[in-house]
Amino acid sequence: MKFGLSANGILYAYANLMSFQIRPLKEFLVRPALPAALQRLSEIGINLLWSWDHNVRALFRRLDPVIWKESNHNPVVMLGRVPQQTLERAAADPRFLALYRRACETLDAYLAMRPKAQMLVAYFSMEYGLLDCMPIYSGGLGVLSGDHLKASSDAMLPLIGIGLLYQKGYLRQSLGPDGWQQERTPVNDFYSLPVTPETRADGTELLVSVTLAGTEVFLKVWRIDVGRVKLFLLDTNIPQNAPEFREITNQLYGGDRHTRIRQEIVLGIGGLRALKEVGLQPTVYHMNEGHSAFLALERIRLFIAEQKLSFEEALEAARCNNIFTTHTSVPAGLDLFDPAMMYTYFQDYCNQVGIPFEQLLTLGRREPNDSQEPFSMAVAAIKTSSYRNAVSRLHRRVSQQMWEGLWPKLPVWEVPITSITNGVHLTSWINGDLAGIYDQYLQPDWREGHNEASVWDQIGEIPDAELWEAHRRRKRRLIAFVREHAAAIAAERNASAAEIRRLQEVLDPEALTIGFGRRFATYKRATLIFRDLDRLRKILTNTRMPVQIIVSGKAHPLDIPGKTLIREIVQYSRAEELVGRVVFVEDYGIHVARELVQGVDIWLNTPRRGEEACGTSGMKGGINGVL
Repeated sequence: MKFGLSANGILYAYANLMSFQIRPLKEFLVRPALPAALQRLSEIGINLLWSWDHNVRALFRRLDPVIWKESNHNPVVMLGRVPQQTLERAAADPRFLALYRRACETLDAYLAMRPKAQMLVAYFSMEYGLLDCMPIYSGGLGVLSGDHLKASSDAMLPLIGIGLLYQKGYLRQSLGPDGWQQERTPVNDFYSLPVTPETRADGTELLVSVTLAGTEVFLKVWRIDVGRVKLFLLDTNIPQNAPEFREITNQLYGGDRHTRIRQEIVLGIGGLRALKEVGLQPTVYHMNEGHSAFLALERIRLFIAEQKLSFEEALEAARCNNIFTTHTSVPAGLDLFDPAMMYTYFQDYCNQVGIPFEQLLTLGRREPNDSQEPFSMAVAAIKTSSYRNAVSRLHRRVSQQMWEGLWPKLPVWEVPITSITNGVHLTSWINGDLAGIYDQYLQPDWREGHNEASVWDQIGEIPDAELWEAHRRRKRRLIAFVREHAAAIAAERNASAAEIRRLQEVLDPEALTIGFGRRFATYKRATLIFRDLDRLRKILTNTRMPVQIIVSGKAHPLDIPGKTLIREIVQYSRAEELVGRVVFVEDYGIHVARELVQGVDIWLNTPRRGEEACGTSGMKGGINGVL
């Protein structure tokens, strides 16, 4: 038996002397002994306000910049790693104490202002992109959901979020020698993340349950405080469940069709039951994509069981305050379940309240009388909602054409799907250099009032030279980040010293820099700029007007065409004349995206028209002065 204390404060007990392999048997999270003067550090770290308030975030960066970076900007892990003497030194430093008091005051003042409206919106989403250190999202849909919560918090909208807490989250990306994407899925340690187990009044952990194919499955409820908004996440990986059901919340968009339908039952039906157990009674139910459409079935069931309504009456009662947002532009992106699978999971469910099973299936079918048609989550969400919206004007027209068959007597332009253009959370994505300039030249409350056009009237008073220097400073930071990131990944795969030195010198801080970063779905056409390679080569190698391209993004593990595009770009970047002028940044995520949209000169967006629902990444560039 051998014991050791690692640098991150987690004690491992190692055994297996027979095979001489070192494997962890137990893990113990070491909590910091915070000095009395800094007792609220953990409280500040557990509320995600720090993730978009530059002044609060500076508290952790100032405490220990190296550990803050090594912890992947995770205050929970950081406070477990920071040496006790560092904490004691900070507690005796009047400069740090002033920063600490300001952070406490900011958090208290922010939370003291609460929404007073009588409505309460329950926002259901399969993924949430909130933090670099919490990979429970895959792309734009998740980042939008995270921004939605933050913006609702800032605007004091009475909203709560519901989702799933994935043990492995989404993939981490690395590239093989030929540029082919390889995936790994590190395990999330929930106790090392800013999440908290939700408890009952007696202090016991809150559990709810759903029945899956005759088996009761228990769901543990966790909570994330996103400013003023609470996000409840459901977790099936608990001892009360059999191994096959513990795997339900194992990985985002992982597993087979059975895993998918189980995840969506847990999200929709389990999420509704969790809200009831925490004592919340929403007045509006918002389905962000069709993944959560089963919540409508649960609401129908409850109206029948508790209010003794008929199926038709219950459907109308549930529909009146359900809202559905569609993000999908192509039929291939829809979730479909065949009737036999639906029977497995919903026959007993229907029998409980006397709903004919075939009647339930009609909610998810374009043609209600077609017994062979699979159950569509999108169709179910549309039919059970009174208000439906696409996420841009163009996407509205695309969606109306996709779903005109559900309203055969209406012309396409009258199909009742409206549009609300997606947005981004400004203070999460604007760079600190620009924010600092705005603090000097705009009204003091520009962060709170940025949606009002008058807030920006004074933008013309900012000297051009100051704006330009702020942008150049951010571009230099981006290039330093790309070099460091690329060299670190090369060192991990034991690259040669010459290769690491080359990566530490890629890109030119003075060159016009084009950025492209997103999921590598084929319709986004990541390689379109490489179509005329001879012309591109002339542009990139022009010594008088140099240009360079930074590309980043992940493909879904099963998306072979998407992986092929990544490999093509990596191979382009290795061409003799393009080395150092085209760079692919591995392991795309929130942190990489933030550096890119804040530092490039031009943001490239080339999707096939009609297939991109809404380009929010371009908005992130726009608020940073990027074309």
